[in-house]
Amino acid sequence: MPTKSVTMAAIDMSLVARSEAAISQLVKRKNFAAREPGVIVVFAIVGAVAILVIGMLIQKRVR
Repeated sequence: MPTKSVTMAAIDMSLVARSEAAISQLVKRKNFAAREPGVIVVFAIVGAVAILVIGMLIQKRVR
């Protein structure tokens, strides 16, 4: 019985280089919240007001 030769497909090195570049780009990213604390405060205030208004509307409908 002849033996079959099993060969693996060659790895495209451009894909490896591209994934390494993507990983290094992710590592280089800075924290958005640390750079823009004012934006986070505004989001928190708007979210808190929205939750309070929704709660008040629900309470009005229940009564």
